[in-house]
Amino acid sequence: MPGLDEKLQDIYAEVLQRNPGEAEFHQAVREVLDSLGPVVAKHPQYVDAAVIRRLCEPERQIIFRVPWVDDAGTVQINRGFRVEFNSALGPYKGGLRFHPSVYLGIVKFLGFEQIFKNSLTGMPIGGGKGGSDFDPKGRSDAEVMRFCQSFMTELYRHIGEHTDVPAGDIGVGGREIGYLFGQYKRITNRYESGVLTGKGLSWGGSQVRPEATGYGTVFFTEQILDRRGDSFEGKRVVISGSGNVAIHAVEKVHQLGGTVVACSDSSGYIVDDKGIDLELLKEIKYERRGRIHEYPELSGSTAYFVDSGSIWEVPCDIALPCATQNELNGADARVLVENGCRIVAEGANMPCTPEATRLFAEAGVTFAPGKAANAGGVATSALEMQQNASRDSWSFEHTEQRLESIMRGIHDRCLETAEEYGTPGDYVAGANIAGFTQVADAMLALGIV
Repeated sequence: MPGLDEKLQDIYAEVLQRNPGEAEFHQAVREVLDSLGPVVAKHPQYVDAAVIRRLCEPERQIIFRVPWVDDAGTVQINRGFRVEFNSALGPYKGGLRFHPSVYLGIVKFLGFEQIFKNSLTGMPIGGGKGGSDFDPKGRSDAEVMRFCQSFMTELYRHIGEHTDVPAGDIGVGGREIGYLFGQYKRITNRYESGVLTGKGLSWGGSQVRPEATGYGTVFFTEQILDRRGDSFEGKRVVISGSGNVAIHAVEKVHQLGGTVVACSDSSGYIVDDKGIDLELLKEIKYERRGRIHEYPELSGSTAYFVDSGSIWEVPCDIALPCATQNELNGADARVLVENGCRIVAEGANMPCTPEATRLFAEAGVTFAPGKAANAGGVATSALEMQQNASRDSWSFEHTEQRLESIMRGIHDRCLETAEEYGTPGDYVAGANIAGFTQVADAMLALGIV
């Protein structure tokens, strides 16, 4: 296993053997282990106490059937998942993803990443993730409600504000969280606000939670620029996706003086050299629940839609992949480098393939991994939990300031840790090591559990 520290090779081999066919999970584990060579050399107790082996094995994996009835009266069957990965720092915390691609390997990769992401926030939350292969796209509100009620009828027994606190992810927005919370309240007869985050503002939600992941990614990128004595002013930015994360990343880039010239969905991408019209994009995606190809016609500008190729062919200074895992591959990375891109920050979870991240490193492109750059979402979820626990509600301005401060802290912690372990300027190593050591020390303190 070239590049992997000798002390970690057996651990990775065991992960492959115990988790066959889970390619995304293998990739996420390998990406962290690649950074831990200097750590186990300095702290052999992490290997001796099997901390890393334990960290790669979820504390609990729940798989369940989700039966529901569609509008035609036909019984549908989906599969539900919740992987409660590690609770050394606090209750499990992580989103629910509703998408046809969801299977156990996807949920485990997301849950594993969540451990380190949550650790980096400095807040007392462990790592978990869940979801279903249900596709809400094209379903009526009534169908989505019936599915969510069936899903929660099983999930409710495994979650709680001191145990496991789910949130949203791809396919799970405010509508779905509302239906899930309503069923939880109905079954338990408790108004336990802290059991789910991403709630509506009128019933326990937090200001800035919808914006947090996108805003946080941009705040992290702003810190990279600031360290160079630079800013977003005048920068061309390409953002993949057009969901919640991407839309709010567009919003914050524009507020900071940059110009987002392209965004995408599964049908293709749009290019608008004048800058994406944010209000029109919101209308298409939120109000119409439409597709990105509608943008050029509705905008009446010189914008155009491309239904083939890659959005990363659009020249830019900064690239923010905000769609889904492994969306940006080696070929895309080469084009970005050739076109002069200097910063790539992950707004989605693991959107860059290992080959892409290697090429960025070789070309001197600054690369910020998702576990650091997109931690703003879960950080603000933890702030929502804090407000729920105190029966309090904060202003948008105060919450955004807290988010910006947390992202600045994550950025600085990554750089300081990378420096400490002999890889100055390496955000990947810094994020992996800083996230790992905090969890590992807590696991040592708690004993063999």
